[in-house]
Amino acid sequence: MSALVEITDLAKAYRGIHAVDGVSFAVQGGSITGLIGPNGSGKSTTIDCISGFQRLDAGRVMLDGRDITGLRPQAIARAGLVRTFQTVRVYDHFSVIDNLLTVAEPFGQLAWFDVLLRTPKYRAIRRAAEERALTLIDLVGLARLADMPATILSYGQKKLLALAAALMSNPKLVVLDEPVAGVNPTRINEVADILRRANEAGATFLIVEHNVEFISALCHHVIVFDQGRKLVEGPPAAVHGDPRVLDAYLGVGDVAPVHLPEAS
Repeated sequence: MSALVEITDLAKAYRGIHAVDGVSFAVQGGSITGLIGPNGSGKSTTIDCISGFQRLDAGRVMLDGRDITGLRPQAIARAGLVRTFQTVRVYDHFSVIDNLLTVAEPFGQLAWFDVLLRTPKYRAIRRAAEERALTLIDLVGLARLADMPATILSYGQKKLLALAAALMSNPKLVVLDEPVAGVNPTRINEVADILRRANEAGATFLIVEHNVEFISALCHHVIVFDQGRKLVEGPPAAVHGDPRVLDAYLGVGDVAPVHLPEAS
């Protein structure tokens, strides 16, 4: 695997308080990378900056060899970096499949008359988008609800729909912000299995999450933040056995390491 995303010396401050202070790390293509740390450690600010939702004060963000530093969120998404949010964002009154068709990138290639006249170009793009959407809906376990309005979905199902929407454009990197927060244990295992299968099909993920067991069992590589800086990174077992992590993230640096399952 090679570096798909490289973040170098990223910094962001609010009224003199350094939320992120010179952070550098990389996400390898084909990996599932976890980003963890205590509240206020700079995780959310970092992904907001790399996805264009906040302007960074310093640093550089490279995506597949392209400098995307400072671009707007829409441009970054078109470049191949998409994200989900802690607060689920779906179109409640659209059907499940229409939620995915709404974000289908190829429709941007159409002129107004293609849509109005339903030209062969429109029909071909529509057919391909529907096939992609149905594949993803099946992946996240919502196939029987494809034509139902998203408003009937449970909170966990809406998170799965948001994941499918993020995958719709076949992006280079998907950034997931708290994908299992507020989700019941059964659904958490389901999400982990979906992400593994998507990863096996070629998707690369950067996941911000507080659920340590979820990250440890799923991720190939884990990065730990503390007080706006990168504290340590490495394989899950090594990271979670590091006394600095136990002290900063778990607050139990003076006790025996916690043994958690590794990613397969």
